[in-house]
Amino acid sequence: MTATDESDEHGHHGFLPAVRDFPRGYGEASWWPFFAAVAVTGIYVGASLYVLGMGESPLLPKSIGLGVFGVSAAGFVFSLFGWMYHAFSSHFWEDTSHNEGKSLRMGMLLFLATDIATFSAGFVYYFFIRSGAWSAEILPHGGVLGALVVVNTLLLVTSSFTYHWAEKQLQRGNKDAFMRWLGLTFVIGLVFLAGQAYEYFELIEHAGFTLTSGIYASAFFGLTGLHGLHVSLGVFLIGVILFRAARGQFSAERHVAVTTVSWYWHFVDAVWLFLVAVLYAGAELGLGAH
Repeated sequence: MTATDESDEHGHHGFLPAVRDFPRGYGEASWWPFFAAVAVTGIYVGASLYVLGMGESPLLPKSIGLGVFGVSAAGFVFSLFGWMYHAFSSHFWEDTSHNEGKSLRMGMLLFLATDIATFSAGFVYYFFIRSGAWSAEILPHGGVLGALVVVNTLLLVTSSFTYHWAEKQLQRGNKDAFMRWLGLTFVIGLVFLAGQAYEYFELIEHAGFTLTSGIYASAFFGLTGLHGLHVSLGVFLIGVILFRAARGQFSAERHVAVTTVSWYWHFVDAVWLFLVAVLYAGAELGLGAH
């Protein structure tokens, strides 16, 4: 037995960080999660450097923090794409099933569980400050609940229906309709993100409402920003699904990735509805009582 044969027998694969299919059933090991983790660390470092550049006596220019943040964000997106391609697309035609999709479903459920914990921490902070002294001065001029929020809410709720309908079309074997409805969902997600960016612009530039405007501002930008990041990830995942669908990698029998991404997308929509009810409408209710 040669050294190469022995390496193949034990599942080693080039420079990969672990043996192939370890833990068993989870597919070939990959460096992409490591690259993604480094990029996420860079995002936090960039944000920290940006904060150090604020104030009357900044320790360094804001541009350094913005540069590190931007490069890291781009690296994170690139790493996610490589990770998704390596995990789901590169060996698709070899008919590997990842335990018939059980591991992928379980992974998404665990991910959503951690997301629930993350958002819960933010909401606990908001409920804590909301239980104290509250007045109209805490909110930006004109309030936060306006037509743009209503439109964005309708868009995101509609996107849940369009994704669900796309999934139904795939299960019926109508791949063209699946692509059309999924593409519409992708576009709606982008429009939502553009609407949120415009909302931030209006609040910051015209209302003077920024992250440092008070305790409500910190909760508002923290929670809506966290949700915006999740929507961005969801749009990216839908884009990956579209890319794979264009290559014919989904059918009525094989659509685990479509299903798991749908769980994520519906979760993001549900969180937004809770945000609107609590963070937007809830912030303006009962102002006269304080």
